[in-house]
Amino acid sequence: MIDLTTPLGIRAAKRLNEEHIAWLTTVTEKGMPQPNPVWFYWGGEEILIYSQPSAHKVGNIARNANVSLNFQANSEDGDVVVLTGRALVEKNPPPHDPKYIQKYHEKILGFGLTPETFAKSYSVLIRMSPKSLRGF
Repeated sequence: MIDLTTPLGIRAAKRLNEEHIAWLTTVTEKGMPQPNPVWFYWGGEEILIYSQPSAHKVGNIARNANVSLNFQANSEDGDVVVLTGRALVEKNPPPHDPKYIQKYHEKILGFGLTPETFAKSYSVLIRMSPKSLRGF
């Protein structure tokens, strides 16, 4: 578990709680980093990411659970936050976390979906457990 009481940890916690998009980087079968923008929900100990079953990131994590999650730097190239850890893919997860759905409700509707149709399409849950934190 990362320490969210340090100055960097406090910044990371703020971004985990307020941001809507982060970059999840997985590793391809050829060993190449593969970053993808994702929606996520921080539950206090793990990061929840829902995905379509056929997404490359799902297969990448099945082969190599080492991942990173980072946020866009601000316009002055600062406020860099990078979390590294391990991810687990759940292909038959429990229903979507209501707090995740609440966070993205307007965006889901904006894509012409309902929470129910979103849940059917994005039916795989990726749970990321952050182990380290770096940034500046």
